[in-house]
Amino acid sequence: MNEILNFLFQQYGSYSQLDIGLEIFAVFFGFLSVWFSKNNNVLVFPTGLINTSIFVYLLFKWELLGDMIINAYYFVVSIYGWYYWTRKNSNNDFTPISRVNYSDKKIILIISILSAIFVSLMYTVFNKWGGLVSYIDILTTSIFFAGMWLMARRKIESWIFWIIGDIISTPLYLYKGLTFTSFQYFIFTFIAIAGYYKWKSIYNRKNQIV
Repeated sequence: MNEILNFLFQQYGSYSQLDIGLEIFAVFFGFLSVWFSKNNNVLVFPTGLINTSIFVYLLFKWELLGDMIINAYYFVVSIYGWYYWTRKNSNNDFTPISRVNYSDKKIILIISILSAIFVSLMYTVFNKWGGLVSYIDILTTSIFFAGMWLMARRKIESWIFWIIGDIISTPLYLYKGLTFTSFQYFIFTFIAIAGYYKWKSIYNRKNQIV
Protein backbone atom coordinates (compact mmCIF):
# COMPACT_ATOMS: atom_id res chain seq x y z
CA MET A 1 0.00 0.00 0.00
CA ASN A 2 2.81 2.40 0.88
CA GLU A 3 4.45 1.74 -2.48
CA ILE A 4 1.22 2.63 -4.28
CA LEU A 5 0.80 5.83 -2.24
CA ASN A 6 4.41 6.79 -2.88
CA PHE A 7 3.94 6.24 -6.61
CA LEU A 8 0.81 8.39 -6.63
CA PHE A 9 1.87 11.21 -4.37
CA GLN A 10 5.67 11.29 -3.99
CA GLN A 11 6.00 14.08 -6.58
CA TYR A 12 4.04 16.40 -4.30
CA GLY A 13 7.05 16.49 -1.97
CA SER A 14 8.64 18.99 -4.34
CA TYR A 15 5.51 21.17 -4.65
CA SER A 16 4.64 24.04 -2.35
CA GLN A 17 1.64 23.71 -0.04
CA LEU A 18 0.06 26.62 -1.87
CA ASP A 19 0.32 24.89 -5.27
CA ILE A 20 -1.08 21.63 -3.90
CA GLY A 21 -3.98 23.53 -2.36
CA LEU A 22 -4.59 25.40 -5.61
CA GLU A 23 -4.65 22.14 -7.60
CA ILE A 24 -7.21 20.60 -5.23
CA PHE A 25 -9.28 23.81 -5.32
CA ALA A 26 -9.17 23.85 -9.13
CA VAL A 27 -10.13 20.17 -9.32
CA PHE A 28 -13.16 20.87 -7.09
CA PHE A 29 -14.38 23.60 -9.44
CA GLY A 30 -13.61 21.32 -12.37
CA PHE A 31 -16.01 18.76 -10.95
CA LEU A 32 -18.65 21.44 -10.44
CA SER A 33 -18.21 22.67 -14.00
CA VAL A 34 -18.57 19.23 -15.58
CA TRP A 35 -21.53 18.41 -13.34
CA PHE A 36 -23.32 21.62 -14.35
CA SER A 37 -22.48 20.86 -17.98
CA LYS A 38 -23.99 17.38 -17.71
CA ASN A 39 -27.17 18.95 -16.38
CA ASN A 40 -27.26 21.55 -19.18
CA ASN A 41 -26.79 24.34 -16.63
CA VAL A 42 -25.10 27.61 -17.66
CA LEU A 43 -23.14 27.60 -14.38
CA VAL A 44 -20.74 25.31 -16.25
CA PHE A 45 -19.00 28.47 -17.47
CA PRO A 46 -18.36 30.56 -14.32
CA THR A 47 -17.16 27.48 -12.43
CA GLY A 48 -15.07 26.52 -15.44
CA LEU A 49 -13.47 29.96 -15.53
CA ILE A 50 -12.27 29.52 -11.94
CA ASN A 51 -10.92 26.04 -12.71
CA THR A 52 -9.08 27.03 -15.87
CA SER A 53 -7.58 30.26 -14.54
CA ILE A 54 -5.93 28.35 -11.68
CA PHE A 55 -4.65 25.61 -13.98
CA VAL A 56 -3.19 28.14 -16.41
CA TYR A 57 -1.06 29.46 -13.56
CA LEU A 58 -0.04 26.03 -12.24
CA LEU A 59 0.69 24.45 -15.62
CA PHE A 60 2.75 27.43 -16.72
CA LYS A 61 4.74 27.17 -13.50
CA TRP A 62 5.24 23.43 -14.02
CA GLU A 63 6.18 24.00 -17.70
CA LEU A 64 3.38 21.80 -19.08
CA LEU A 65 2.81 24.04 -22.07
CA GLY A 66 0.31 21.94 -24.03
CA ASP A 67 -1.95 21.56 -20.99
CA MET A 68 -1.58 25.24 -20.15
CA ILE A 69 -2.67 26.22 -23.67
CA ILE A 70 -5.71 23.93 -23.40
CA ASN A 71 -6.83 25.67 -20.21
CA ALA A 72 -6.15 29.16 -21.58
CA TYR A 73 -8.30 28.26 -24.59
CA TYR A 74 -11.01 26.90 -22.27
CA PHE A 75 -11.00 30.21 -20.42
CA VAL A 76 -11.55 32.26 -23.56
CA VAL A 77 -14.14 29.93 -25.10
CA SER A 78 -16.01 29.72 -21.77
CA ILE A 79 -16.67 33.44 -21.98
CA TYR A 80 -18.08 32.95 -25.48
CA GLY A 81 -20.08 29.90 -24.40
CA TRP A 82 -21.57 31.80 -21.46
CA TYR A 83 -22.82 34.42 -23.90
CA TYR A 84 -24.02 31.88 -26.47
CA TRP A 85 -25.97 29.74 -23.99
CA THR A 86 -27.78 32.74 -22.52
CA ARG A 87 -28.58 34.32 -25.88
CA LYS A 88 -32.28 34.36 -26.74
CA ASN A 89 -33.90 34.05 -30.16
CA SER A 90 -36.96 35.79 -31.54
CA ASN A 91 -39.21 33.43 -29.55
CA ASN A 92 -37.46 34.46 -26.33
CA ASP A 93 -35.95 30.97 -26.01
CA PHE A 94 -32.37 30.25 -25.00
CA THR A 95 -30.04 28.54 -27.47
CA PRO A 96 -31.10 24.86 -27.51
CA ILE A 97 -29.03 21.69 -27.59
CA SER A 98 -28.38 20.64 -31.19
CA ARG A 99 -26.32 18.29 -33.34
CA VAL A 100 -23.30 19.07 -35.48
CA ASN A 101 -23.88 20.04 -39.08
CA TYR A 102 -21.56 20.24 -42.08
CA SER A 103 -20.33 23.70 -41.11
CA ASP A 104 -19.50 22.48 -37.60
CA LYS A 105 -17.47 19.59 -39.02
CA LYS A 106 -15.36 21.98 -41.07
CA ILE A 107 -14.73 24.16 -38.03
CA ILE A 108 -13.78 21.10 -35.95
CA LEU A 109 -11.24 20.06 -38.58
CA ILE A 110 -9.75 23.56 -38.75
CA ILE A 111 -9.57 23.88 -34.95
CA SER A 112 -7.91 20.47 -34.62
CA ILE A 113 -5.27 21.15 -37.26
CA LEU A 114 -4.47 24.68 -36.07
CA SER A 115 -4.24 23.62 -32.42
CA ALA A 116 -1.87 20.77 -33.29
CA ILE A 117 0.35 23.13 -35.29
CA PHE A 118 0.28 25.77 -32.56
CA VAL A 119 1.23 23.40 -29.73
CA SER A 120 3.98 21.86 -31.88
CA LEU A 121 5.42 25.32 -32.46
CA MET A 122 5.23 26.08 -28.73
CA TYR A 123 7.18 22.94 -27.91
CA THR A 124 9.76 23.82 -30.55
CA VAL A 125 10.17 27.46 -29.52
CA PHE A 126 10.55 26.60 -25.82
CA ASN A 127 12.51 23.39 -26.53
CA LYS A 128 10.11 21.27 -24.49
CA TRP A 129 9.73 18.22 -26.73
CA GLY A 130 9.57 15.17 -24.46
CA GLY A 131 9.11 12.21 -26.75
CA LEU A 132 5.81 10.34 -26.85
CA VAL A 133 4.23 12.45 -24.09
CA SER A 134 4.55 15.58 -26.21
CA TYR A 135 2.79 13.93 -29.14
CA ILE A 136 -0.01 12.72 -26.86
CA ASP A 137 -0.26 16.30 -25.55
CA ILE A 138 -0.75 17.52 -29.10
CA LEU A 139 -3.46 14.90 -29.68
CA THR A 140 -5.36 15.70 -26.48
CA THR A 141 -5.09 19.43 -27.19
CA SER A 142 -6.74 18.94 -30.58
CA ILE A 143 -9.46 16.76 -29.05
CA PHE A 144 -10.22 19.13 -26.19
CA PHE A 145 -10.10 22.24 -28.38
CA ALA A 146 -12.74 20.75 -30.67
CA GLY A 147 -14.78 19.47 -27.72
CA MET A 148 -14.79 22.83 -25.96
CA TRP A 149 -15.90 24.64 -29.10
CA LEU A 150 -18.78 22.19 -29.53
CA MET A 151 -19.69 22.54 -25.85
CA ALA A 152 -19.82 26.32 -26.22
CA ARG A 153 -22.11 25.80 -29.23
CA ARG A 154 -24.25 23.38 -27.18
CA LYS A 155 -23.67 20.38 -29.48
CA ILE A 156 -24.38 16.83 -28.28
CA GLU A 157 -21.25 15.52 -29.98
CA SER A 158 -19.05 17.58 -27.66
CA TRP A 159 -19.42 14.77 -25.13
CA ILE A 160 -17.82 12.27 -27.50
CA PHE A 161 -14.70 14.45 -27.63
CA TRP A 162 -14.73 14.83 -23.84
CA ILE A 163 -15.00 11.07 -23.32
CA ILE A 164 -12.08 10.31 -25.64
CA GLY A 165 -9.94 13.13 -24.21
CA ASP A 166 -10.68 12.15 -20.60
CA ILE A 167 -9.77 8.51 -21.22
CA ILE A 168 -6.40 9.54 -22.68
CA SER A 169 -5.73 12.20 -20.03
CA THR A 170 -6.28 9.95 -16.99
CA PRO A 171 -3.04 7.92 -17.37
CA LEU A 172 -1.25 10.86 -19.01
CA TYR A 173 -1.62 13.15 -15.98
CA LEU A 174 -0.72 10.29 -13.65
CA TYR A 175 2.49 9.87 -15.62
CA LYS A 176 3.14 13.61 -15.40
CA GLY A 177 2.86 13.50 -11.63
CA LEU A 178 -0.47 15.33 -11.26
CA THR A 179 -2.34 12.64 -9.34
CA PHE A 180 -5.29 14.76 -8.24
CA THR A 181 -5.78 15.96 -11.81
CA SER A 182 -5.57 12.37 -13.07
CA PHE A 183 -8.33 11.36 -10.65
CA GLN A 184 -10.33 14.33 -11.90
CA TYR A 185 -10.19 13.11 -15.51
CA PHE A 186 -10.98 9.54 -14.44
CA ILE A 187 -14.23 10.69 -12.84
CA PHE A 188 -14.84 13.13 -15.71
CA THR A 189 -14.98 10.14 -18.07
CA PHE A 190 -18.06 8.73 -16.35
CA ILE A 191 -19.72 12.13 -16.01
CA ALA A 192 -19.11 12.73 -19.73
CA ILE A 193 -20.78 9.42 -20.63
CA ALA A 194 -23.77 10.38 -18.47
CA GLY A 195 -23.75 13.86 -20.01
CA TYR A 196 -23.89 12.46 -23.53
CA TYR A 197 -26.98 10.36 -22.80
CA LYS A 198 -28.68 13.15 -20.84
CA TRP A 199 -28.15 15.73 -23.60
CA LYS A 200 -29.29 13.21 -26.18
CA SER A 201 -32.44 12.59 -24.13
CA ILE A 202 -33.12 16.33 -23.83
CA TYR A 203 -32.59 16.79 -27.56
CA ASN A 204 -34.86 13.86 -28.48
CA ARG A 205 -37.59 15.02 -26.12
CA LYS A 206 -37.38 18.58 -27.47
CA ASN A 207 -37.60 17.37 -31.05
CA GLN A 208 -40.15 14.63 -30.28
CA ILE A 209 -37.97 11.86 -31.62
CA VAL A 210 -38.94 8.40 -30.43
